[in-house]
Amino acid sequence: MPNLERWKNRLIAKLITRFPRLAAPLLAAHLPQETAGQIPWTPITKPLGNCRVAVVTTSGVHHRRQRPFNMLDQEGDPSLRVLDGATIFDDFTISHDYYDHTDAEKDLNIVLPLQRLRELAQEGIIGSVANDHFSFMGHIVGPHLETLKERTAPQLAALLRAAEVDLVLLTPA
Repeated sequence: MPNLERWKNRLIAKLITRFPRLAAPLLAAHLPQETAGQIPWTPITKPLGNCRVAVVTTSGVHHRRQRPFNMLDQEGDPSLRVLDGATIFDDFTISHDYYDHTDAEKDLNIVLPLQRLRELAQEGIIGSVANDHFSFMGHIVGPHLETLKERTAPQLAALLRAAEVDLVLLTPA
């Protein structure tokens, strides 16, 4: 039965990619949650040309040697994967049933634009590209939202802080 559910989710993702109008009822059923209070944005404290940039993606991309995101839990998987920016293009896979990742498999820059960031670093527009980047599975609902907020997000913040990352580029999938 779980495989039938995964097959159904993949089929829906491919149909919506091919026929975007089919997505309207689904999008209306999943409105973003409102936040309580203000978002704690942090201002940039140094010039962009001196900033180290990392990517955080919800594409479900990860190294082949890493544990896949749990596709059997209908409420998603709130864990994260650390991506080695030097090798991810050589050994990646995507475990995410809720979007059609055919194009991302052909060009990973669609969901993890490290080559574009390296070009910006070479041009001096940004300071540097971090060694490590981070991936989530974008479909997280129900009680896993609390896990994401209370456990995984602080874990990610600590990793970014330890890597002295100044800016994060968020890429949804």
